[in-house]
Amino acid sequence: MKIKDIVNRDIVTLTNCEHEPIHIPGQIQPHGFLLGITLQWKIDFCSENVAAYFGISHNQMLGKDFAAVFGVTAENEILAYTNGDEFKDAFPLEIELLGSLFQINIHKSEGIYILEAELLFADQEKLADAYKQTIQFVSQMNKTTSLKDLCALVAQGTREITGYDRVMIYRFDEQYNGEVFAEDCREDLEPFLGLHYPHTDIPAQARELYIKNLLRLIVDIDYEPVPIYTVDDKEGKNLDLSLSILRSTSPIHVEYLKNIGVGATLTISLIHHGKLWGLIACHHYSKKNISPEIRLAAKLQGQFITSQIDIRQSNDEYLSAQKTNLALEQLTSLELPVLKESLEKIVSAPQLLEIANASGVSIITRDKIYKNGLTPSDEQIIDLLRHLKSKKNTDFFSTNKISDHFPEFDENSNFAGIIYHSLGNNGHVIWFRPETISEIKWGGDPEKRIVKDSKGLHPGNSYNIYKQIVKNQSSNWKLYEINAASQYTHTLYNHLILIMLSEEEEKYRSQSEILKETNSELENINWISTHDLQEPLRKIQLITSKMLSELDVISTESISNSLQRVSKSANRMSGLLEDILKYTRIKNTREKLEEVDLNKILKSTIKEMHETIAESNAIIEHENLPEVHAISFLMRQLFNNILQNSIKYASSERQPKIVITASQEPVLIHDKYKVYCHWVRFSDNGIGFEQQYAESIFKVFTRLHTQEHYTGSGIGLALCKKIMQTVGGDIQAEGKPNQGTDIIIYFPCDPEDTLLPL
Repeated sequence: MKIKDIVNRDIVTLTNCEHEPIHIPGQIQPHGFLLGITLQWKIDFCSENVAAYFGISHNQMLGKDFAAVFGVTAENEILAYTNGDEFKDAFPLEIELLGSLFQINIHKSEGIYILEAELLFADQEKLADAYKQTIQFVSQMNKTTSLKDLCALVAQGTREITGYDRVMIYRFDEQYNGEVFAEDCREDLEPFLGLHYPHTDIPAQARELYIKNLLRLIVDIDYEPVPIYTVDDKEGKNLDLSLSILRSTSPIHVEYLKNIGVGATLTISLIHHGKLWGLIACHHYSKKNISPEIRLAAKLQGQFITSQIDIRQSNDEYLSAQKTNLALEQLTSLELPVLKESLEKIVSAPQLLEIANASGVSIITRDKIYKNGLTPSDEQIIDLLRHLKSKKNTDFFSTNKISDHFPEFDENSNFAGIIYHSLGNNGHVIWFRPETISEIKWGGDPEKRIVKDSKGLHPGNSYNIYKQIVKNQSSNWKLYEINAASQYTHTLYNHLILIMLSEEEEKYRSQSEILKETNSELENINWISTHDLQEPLRKIQLITSKMLSELDVISTESISNSLQRVSKSANRMSGLLEDILKYTRIKNTREKLEEVDLNKILKSTIKEMHETIAESNAIIEHENLPEVHAISFLMRQLFNNILQNSIKYASSERQPKIVITASQEPVLIHDKYKVYCHWVRFSDNGIGFEQQYAESIFKVFTRLHTQEHYTGSGIGLALCKKIMQTVGGDIQAEGKPNQGTDIIIYFPCDPEDTLLPL
């Protein structure tokens, strides 16, 4: 029978250590021995050091039945143990083999039972003692609230239970860089708390083994590996030691530990949601082994942490999440008008920043950018949106390091982190966080973890604290912040939809009113064409017919009187046609609004009406008038019509007086679906009118008085109404019979407003 060892002799260096097959080293540590037994209970693998325990060489054991070497009783005990699945992982089997007491761990690997035996601890701790320590720890654990406090307690408790010189709780980030999150160590040792270690210190295949095998011991860092031998009966025969307690360690890892002066280690994996969250790393500065009871108690410490991660992280974030939820509740309960102007109120609300703990926010809708806080420039926001749109199906995007995704923004400290949400066709919303320059303390320069000498590449031996300045990134977005931003995005989206629907409704309502008004105007024009225009025509026809029939007898004086009557009727027709033309021209005006000083408009209007004002002996008093967004020539026409109207309908019982007042500062005025900023009021002491006619007096060709008493076409105030509609404003009237009339005009707020459709 030919026998061979299965030692992996591939040379391992730092250049290939990431691919080192650490699960099949073919060697074990010497503080125990290993047997690989087939399902037929033949010894197929055996470590070389069995002779040190039994005086029987591995050559003599290999290929033999287990019972032939160790006896039937031992085989039956092991068989009974392997059937008790619920116990074998927690408690090793205590058994006598050839006169010596051992503790045996057994697991199955690729159809082979792997038995790992260590001599029974002479001073082994009793299970009751470990239980007592565990109960004490649980009692103390319940007094902690934060995850950091819990980890600090676990580090202290693990060191008390195990007796190691240093116990550290490692926590990994997304890239598996490690941070010493908690620590307890001898007072004379330099603390490592807060130090960071690069992911290269623990290669990917090592992390995989940490997930499979939760506990790992190195009893003496200076150990000589013991080779494993097997019967050479097939090519490539090997033994997977992923779950082994005694498995030999990578020479690279051993060299690393020697460089930092460690003599023995215990490592316990912290698994959370199926991933390697961290490690309990125990270091001793001389060789050290611990009993199965202590191993189990230490393993339970790790399970205490992993069982509490979600709860403690929730506790850590609870107060902050409460503030975020309160801000979200306040923000969603704001009473907002269904107008685009409400976006100014939304973006200026401090809660919009608080829900994501952001430093700035912008809402982009209808090619307009609303901003608050520390934000990029408009050009940068537009550029950022263009880059975001280049990503396919990007309705949501968040990062704390924008330069990782878009290097163009590498040097912009205003926004290193963003949360972006699309608002569909209605726009976008972005929360910003600025660059947070932070200092990371590494356990040695991460760029110099490898040194080169005449023998090749090796782990560095300098682990002095190395400080690294991290730039171009913000603090991480918490999950509750991302969720709150997402929830409000939905609310904002719905609000924008309501604004759009409201505007569409107003548009159709306005169009309906315009159509109704136009139909009414057409009826009035039809009426005026059949009545007011025909009346002077009939007079002209009658007068001229009479003159023609009396040519022989009519006197020169009579001809003169008749021609004067014809001229008067023709002038009336001309006035009506001119007013209709003015009205039509105003309806078709489409000029942009401009800044108009109403003081200049009033001054020029009074100058033009000087003779009329003098003839009526009217008094005009006025305050300082505001600058508004309007059209100059229409304002002159408006003021002229209003003043003419007040003078025309002056009372015969008193001297005509017109007082003009105005808002001195912009003030928001809500009227139905419109918002205005300035008002001007014309108050006269004329004949007034009944308030029931307050709307009808603005209709075209409407008269409250007969032509005999007050001349005019009835278009004056209708023209005023059209002028105010054209500039996006409004006009109203208040009247009291025999006391006077107030005409109030309202002007729009936004200088960028386009003219309303007429």
